[in-house]
Amino acid sequence: MIFKVLYQKDPSEVPVRERTESTYVEADSIREVRKKLKDRKYNIEYIQELDEAHLNYEKETGKLQLENV
Repeated sequence: MIFKVLYQKDPSEVPVRERTESTYVEADSIREVRKKLKDRKYNIEYIQELDEAHLNYEKETGKLQLENV
């Protein structure tokens, strides 16, 4: 499964939508995604499992680049 992770790079700041970044991670569960990104110290806002339609949309827009974690 592929998950879209929305996060802030600096965990000490209050989350601001304009500074939210995203990355894509392949994993079996949300828990596994959190384990893979634990060492990055991100302030994770939301983790979304991508269904087929959303995955195709992300591919078409060119935003989909899987993290190699």
